[in-house]
Amino acid sequence: MASFDYGSLGLKVGIEIHQQLRGKKLFCNCPAELSETVVGKFERTLRPSASEMGEVDRAALEEAQKSLRFVYECTPCDCLVEADEEPPHRASQEAIEGALLFARMVDARPVDEIEFMRKIVIDGSNTAGFQRTALIAMDGMLKMDDGTIGIETICLEEDAARRISEEQNRVVFRLDRLGIPLIEIATSPEIDSPERARMVAERIGTLLRATKRVRRGIGTIREDLNISISGGARVEIKGVQELDLIPKYVENEVRRQLALIAVRDELARRGVKEIPSIRVDVTPIFKGTKCKVLAKGIARGERVLAVRLPGFDDLMSEDEEGTKRLGREFAMHARVAGAGGIFHSDELPGYGIEQEEVLKVRAAVHADKKDGIALVVANEEQASSAMDRVIERARQALKGVPEETRDPLPDGTSAYSRPLPGRARMYPETDVPPIRVDKKLLDLIEAEIPELPEQITHRLQKLYSLNEEQANALVKNGYDEDFEELVRTGIPAKLVARTLINTLSELRSEGLDSSVLSSDILSRVLQGVGKGEYAKEAVPEILRRVLRNNESVEVAIEKLGFAGASTAEVDKIIYEILTEKMDLINERGERAIAPLMGLAMEKLRGKADGKTINERLTARVKELLSSER
Repeated sequence: MASFDYGSLGLKVGIEIHQQLRGKKLFCNCPAELSETVVGKFERTLRPSASEMGEVDRAALEEAQKSLRFVYECTPCDCLVEADEEPPHRASQEAIEGALLFARMVDARPVDEIEFMRKIVIDGSNTAGFQRTALIAMDGMLKMDDGTIGIETICLEEDAARRISEEQNRVVFRLDRLGIPLIEIATSPEIDSPERARMVAERIGTLLRATKRVRRGIGTIREDLNISISGGARVEIKGVQELDLIPKYVENEVRRQLALIAVRDELARRGVKEIPSIRVDVTPIFKGTKCKVLAKGIARGERVLAVRLPGFDDLMSEDEEGTKRLGREFAMHARVAGAGGIFHSDELPGYGIEQEEVLKVRAAVHADKKDGIALVVANEEQASSAMDRVIERARQALKGVPEETRDPLPDGTSAYSRPLPGRARMYPETDVPPIRVDKKLLDLIEAEIPELPEQITHRLQKLYSLNEEQANALVKNGYDEDFEELVRTGIPAKLVARTLINTLSELRSEGLDSSVLSSDILSRVLQGVGKGEYAKEAVPEILRRVLRNNESVEVAIEKLGFAGASTAEVDKIIYEILTEKMDLINERGERAIAPLMGLAMEKLRGKADGKTINERLTARVKELLSSER
């Protein structure tokens, strides 16, 4: 794929970081924890409301068109506040102090009075149909190694309910996450490269962890990316959780916007100025079709509608670099209306649709060879709505890149979600009293300013003889507090560092949530090494079994058979290996030690220290070689 000169493209990226805070929920005393225990359910539908100016937010309107019904699962971690059956309590002082503390760390200017607002959200993620949010501070500055990035706003808001499942027009949410306090940090749109976007997100995350006031683990921090290029538009990719994928999301969005700009320019060259709102029912053409999708739809009584897209021939398929072009965009919009997707002429004949059928459809909609066509099968109402959305998206293509919110996909691309929300989504919250930010509160925050990450890194190097790479990794991953706590119990610093940096990273790469490993669990496992119960090589296996099987450390050790081997047992196994592999020793001499070590480690895995095994194996091989001379 082509690389880009982001400076000449006018790339602008702004990042919004959403980080959960520790403590109670924002507007009640429920614990800020997740639960798998469901104690009750209720259902609700939501509708958009107008702002104080009488306007209805466009994103809320589109959500309402989906006609969804929401099921809410209640847990021990929520109450009537989350169910919107009781007014919110006074905002959590602990959460307010956490947000102000971060604001102080980036030299942001606190507001004089914290006023909560209601932000309309009717996708079901909040039972009330809105999210409560408050401005805490403005005009901060994030210091980076290569300069600074502006922090425009710091807000405090409540997290959304967890989406559990979706089937047809019913979506199930769980209320345990709803109301957990979130600090939202929005940078200015001055980030000018994909890699710098990752670095900024990483720096903000490191500062947040330095406050010691944030929750950790999968899903506790999320990033929204606001991306634009010259001639394009601001597009928000919402809910990114993989830090290392940020550069890929930015690069792919740049590629997508360039493709859409190229489509706009090509349509202009072809003289396309408007897209007619004409839908044609072509169901009779497909009676007896070999296309399974259309045949099944028609059998259910659904209709096949077609539209002509003037000048769109060869603009809907993927280009040579695999960039998703208009066909995929059209399909995403059709799905919002409840249709399964669309067929378009750039991919036809295909999917069982034959050339004769394509020609009949083209004739029915009066399409010439430069025109494109789009087909949809659904019930009459959904099909008509889907075609309306396809036509509207085609009209947007005449202008280039539409402003919108998109969902991140695991491969680093994104999918259309909804239009960008506007100012009409906000109105005042009348149930939560304002909070004065006075000198007493600011003095309290001033007294709690923590060490900066670079200060912690330097101290860890000096106190525990760690190298810079180890100390940096501990701080960036938020392990510095756990590290010092474990070392204070007498566990060697190098063993603790290796476990936190390497072992936990390895477990995460296997899809295991290492954040649930408490300091007590880590301490018990690592102290077992010091007591000679098992070798340090056993640590990853024990922790892996604890996570996979939800077992105690003691049960995991017993099941794995990690009882420390005596010197005699080590020598016995080494003797057995050497006896079996004498031909290898005679052939390679001391060069046989490496493969023999692999065999010994396999048999003594976790039962003896690797250094001990290597020393005794090497000595025994040399003895054998010496005796043969």
